[in-house]
Amino acid sequence: MRALALAGVLLASPFLGGAGASSLQRGQAVYYGGRYNPHTRMTAAHRTLPFETWVRVTHRGTGRSVDVMINDRGPFGSAARVIDLSRTAAARLGILSSGVAPVTVRVLSRP
Repeated sequence: MRALALAGVLLASPFLGGAGASSLQRGQAVYYGGRYNPHTRMTAAHRTLPFETWVRVTHRGTGRSVDVMINDRGPFGSAARVIDLSRTAAARLGILSSGVAPVTVRVLSRP
């Protein structure tokens, strides 16, 4: 029974491919102006990744991508939302007007 429960947890994990640098997550990116996130920085908030982790966020609709450093927690409120982007990162990804976009998040490096 424990093995079944563990399998369920692993399958429900937002990252595929284990804890290595190839970790991948799909969901929605949103733009926010968090207090730890000056508008000129390429930063983001994530619920579980360690601070100072670098990730590549790729817009699944346009193919545009940005590299950001995790420095805050969030997003909260919707399980579909996997990352909150700084204004600068959102602008470079091309999502300022819509405020939300389907993305893939890939871990590049961990602290």
